[in-house]
Amino acid sequence: MRKKMAAGGIAITALAASIAVATPASAAESPRNEGAACVQAGIGTLKSLGLLNAAAQRTIDYSTLADPVTGPIFADLPAGSYLSLGQVVRLHAEQPALFAWCR
Repeated sequence: MRKKMAAGGIAITALAASIAVATPASAAESPRNEGAACVQAGIGTLKSLGLLNAAAQRTIDYSTLADPVTGPIFADLPAGSYLSLGQVVRLHAEQPALFAWCR
């Protein structure tokens, strides 16, 4: 089990690194790449808060970070919103306005 979680953490770190390399700073200015820049910002935020592994393990209740008016996640999520990291990445790419770090 520990090997599996360590491998998952390595895979997430590799994903974050590949996104950082694939998205140059100037791409963030292009509306076409807004979602990719938001994904990079979201992964960076999780990493800086020391939450990347918890997100990969699906142990963050995102409802505790969500408030439709004050954010930092501008949504109304029910208690127990344990999203997979894939779901969170997809939301960053498709709806960047939901996240304070992407505004």
